[in-house]
Amino acid sequence: MTERISIHGQWSSRLAFILAATGSAVGLGNIWKFPYITGENGGGAFVLVYLLCVLFIGIPIMMAEVLIGRRGRQSPINTMRTLAHEEHQHGIWQLIGWAGMVAGLLIISFYSVIAGWAVAYVFRTASGAFTGVTADGAASIFAGLVSDPERLLAWHTVFMAMTVVVVSRGVRSGLEKAVKILMPMLFVLLLLLVGYAMNSGKFAEGLAFLFTPDFSALTAGGVLTAMGHAFFTLSLGMGAIMVYGSYLPKNVSIAKTSVIVAIMDTLVALLAGMAIFPLVFANGLEPAAGPGLIFKTLPLAFGHMAGGTLFGTLFFLLLTFAAWTSAISLIEPAVAWLVENRGVDRAKASTVIGVIAWLLGIVTIMSFNSWAFEFTFAGEFKGSGLFDVLDILTANIMLPLGGLAMAIFAGWYMSERSTKDELNLGDGLLYRGWRFAVRFIAPLAVIIVFLQLLGVIKV
Repeated sequence: MTERISIHGQWSSRLAFILAATGSAVGLGNIWKFPYITGENGGGAFVLVYLLCVLFIGIPIMMAEVLIGRRGRQSPINTMRTLAHEEHQHGIWQLIGWAGMVAGLLIISFYSVIAGWAVAYVFRTASGAFTGVTADGAASIFAGLVSDPERLLAWHTVFMAMTVVVVSRGVRSGLEKAVKILMPMLFVLLLLLVGYAMNSGKFAEGLAFLFTPDFSALTAGGVLTAMGHAFFTLSLGMGAIMVYGSYLPKNVSIAKTSVIVAIMDTLVALLAGMAIFPLVFANGLEPAAGPGLIFKTLPLAFGHMAGGTLFGTLFFLLLTFAAWTSAISLIEPAVAWLVENRGVDRAKASTVIGVIAWLLGIVTIMSFNSWAFEFTFAGEFKGSGLFDVLDILTANIMLPLGGLAMAIFAGWYMSERSTKDELNLGDGLLYRGWRFAVRFIAPLAVIIVFLQLLGVIKV
């Protein structure tokens, strides 16, 4: 096959792709969810199971998504259409690209609103708003933010504009330049916060919470949680990794880069836990606070610690960077499709997609105040508001189905010749191991996670 060339350009190096893919994978969930579920499910025991799940589920599907992207060198929709034709398969496979693009737009619509909270808290913390604050005071500040649609709209607009500006500048001048600056800064901020936590007096307790193996606390539900997080943490199933793979130079090893991205993603999550939980324990706070840990509990901790204003500001800056690197990958598939199919330049395409996502974000904003209500019909959405429905629809339904479909297409419908050509692993144990995992282990695991998320499997 004649080597295709993406009209959007390509990454200048393997490092650029690794930083971009890691940036896509690292998001708000890494900063609070992974450390929290680790501590609640057996610490080191959960980490061990999680790493095995990454190895047998996350990495094989990521390799499949990258190889599909690099094989097609187009937006996910056009890539799936092209490869289905080449492999003599039905054109219905292009629905994977459509579903991923829609999922990305829905996710960025509410993700931008939540990321706007982080941006707002950078300025609130820097201004000393949390200095000496009480628990009720911190909760009141957060409630005041989410109940004010005008303020939420302003911060949502700021964050969406930040995202559009980066994507509009193209692969090398926009995406690559951004991740080359933001990802190193993210790691520096994390290390600074870990150093700060080491002086909290409860660093050892925080490490024990994260890493002490307690297999008695690792239930069947914990194993399913590890399986699910191994899939979701790598930003799989929505075409973001596929479109990033389409910019990957031919001489770069897909297997090696996928492993490195998985390691870096896990490292960020563990470092976040090492930074957060010593502060939580030092202030006698509740580690199982979920999202409230970020916007209500931690501001209380920073408000009563020496240097809290500075390091609290750095923490929310870290959150903003993590959200930003994820956001640019969420709209890139739709922007690439517009450029390819409508003949518009990237600046116009980015603006159009950004405006669509911004308008959709208004639904999330209003769901926290004027449109706050709960669905009463039975099923997965019972008791959920509009924001919850968007979250459940994308995370629990669209992404697992997208990842499952990509694994099945790469494992069962692409020829061995095509996958061998892209992976360049030869015909040995590594290739056979990947092919077995992507055909059998990963799809079965994703199906189990999907059924558990829908409540069909209860543990």
